[in-house]
Amino acid sequence: MPLYENVFLVRPDVSASQVEALTKEFSTIIEEGGGSVPKVEHWGLRTLAYRIKKNRKAHYVLMNLDAPADALHEMERNMRIHEDVMRHLTIRMEELEEEPSVIMKSRGSRDDHRREDRGGRGSRNDAKPRQQATPTTAAAPQNEEVPAKENAGATESVESGDKAEAGDQK
Repeated sequence: MPLYENVFLVRPDVSASQVEALTKEFSTIIEEGGGSVPKVEHWGLRTLAYRIKKNRKAHYVLMNLDAPADALHEMERNMRIHEDVMRHLTIRMEELEEEPSVIMKSRGSRDDHRREDRGGRGSRNDAKPRQQATPTTAAAPQNEEVPAKENAGATESVESGDKAEAGDQK
């Protein structure tokens, strides 16, 4: 039988248990059609690259399928009908990956980095303390004095009543 990978997006206001029920429903359609679903991954609620039906996030689900084309078409028809499914994509594969997908692998490494930040092994406790930047106070008075002298000359000419000279100096 042909092998497929299917990813579908579910509206963000749907609960995780409802997403699992929806996945079970689609898996049942495949199994009734004579196929099997060797692997299902729930990637969780993720941010979309662009808005889809006014939503910024969606629940992502990956399913590996070993099914005849008729069962796949029936599942896709049900996905189009179901109002909670925002998008779906099915790709035919030469072979299915049994190990976790790239998304799940990156999620695991991201969790490892978070543990390190919280003070786990190899945390910041061993790192050098941060040096605080000290502001330079010597440059500030010089910058303030120079414009003050230029402005002083301009105000003197305005006070003397000669407005044309004040405009020329600026």
